[in-house]
Amino acid sequence: MDADPRLTPEQVQALEDARARAKGILKAAKVAAFNGWTIGMGVVARNEFRGRALLRAFQPEGPVLLTRNQLGFMALIVAYCAWSVLRAYTHPDPQWAELQELMGLEAGFVRGLYVAGYAATILLTVLFVGLNARYYARRKAMLAEYLAATPVWVVELQRGAAVD
Repeated sequence: MDADPRLTPEQVQALEDARARAKGILKAAKVAAFNGWTIGMGVVARNEFRGRALLRAFQPEGPVLLTRNQLGFMALIVAYCAWSVLRAYTHPDPQWAELQELMGLEAGFVRGLYVAGYAATILLTVLFVGLNARYYARRKAMLAEYLAATPVWVVELQRGAAVD
C-alpha cells in the first residue's frame, strides 16, 4: 500500500510558520532586486543580484554580501564626491569665473554651489545607502534565527521552490 502523500497537520503548520518567519528575509531579497535594477553599476548591481539569490536560498552569506556591497558603494560615492570637492579648491574650473562675471555673482559663488551639491550628495549617500547597509546587516540575525527555528526539510523545500 502506498504512503499517504498529504502533509500532516504538523507539517502544514511548520510550513506556515516558516513562511511567516521568512517574510523579512524575502523582503530583503526584493529590496536587493530593486537596488540591482536601479543602481545599474556593473559590480554593485551584480552583487545585489547575487545577494538576492543567496537570500532567496536562505544562505547566510546573502546579508553579508549585501551589507558589504552597500558599504563599498557608499565608500565609492563618498570618495568621488570628496575628490570633486578637493578639486574645486585646488583646480577650480576657469569657466566658473566667466559664469560669475556674466551673471553678476560674487566671487566664489559658483564654487560654493558646486561644493554644496557634492556635500549634499555625501550626506544623502551616507544616510540612504548607510541605512540600506544597516537594513541588510539586520537580516543576518533574522536569517540565523529563521534557520535555527525552521525544520531542515522546510528550508530545503523552500530553497527548491524559490519561495517569495
